Amino acid sequence: MTAHLILFAGHAGVGKTTLAKKAITTIMTKTQESYCFLDKDTVYGRYSSKVMSLTTGDGNDRDSPFYLENLRDQEYLGLFDIVRENIEVGVNVILVGPFSKEIQSGVFFDSSQLGLPATTHIRVAWIDLSPDEARRRIQHRDDSRDNWKIEHWSEYVKRRVEPPQNPNLFRFDNTVFDEKKFNDFIERLID
Repeated sequence: MTAHLILFAGHAGVGKTTLAKKAITTIMTKTQESYCFLDKDTVYGRYSSKVMSLTTGDGNDRDSPFYLENLRDQEYLGLFDIVRENIEVGVNVILVGPFSKEIQSGVFFDSSQLGLPATTHIRVAWIDLSPDEARRRIQHRDDSRDNWKIEHWSEYVKRRVEPPQNPNLFRFDNTVFDEKKFNDFIERLID
């Protein structure tokens, strides 16, 4: 049994969630298969907010060194456990989150490193946007979870990485949304 895992990844403010939500209906229509939709912020947002409120007094902290050292990796491991359970029973997954560290290390291109069946079909949709435009969009969405990023932008922007070249990674420039280019992008993802 082959299950599909499609990740919508990239840095903050690039439009990962918006594009993944826009893509899921098209993907399901074109593949004639259903998908479980998992967004890191939805799965762990409330929990992490409570933990950060109790530990640092700032429930919106998702970028400080304390969060990165103590909570980030545990969130991701738990999220991968949910993905694994779905994939193991043949449920396709669209997963949304930054995942820059995991993509950079190559983990997401190797089903065995993720503990997934070898038959898992993995695709990464890397969403590109310049740091200046990402900052503008982050400020415009006015989400308190982004306060640390905005207040420490020069420090945050240093963490932005280029994804490695991989035949299973597909890039989409989201500077100016183009429906045709996005549909072509989806076709490549599901091919």
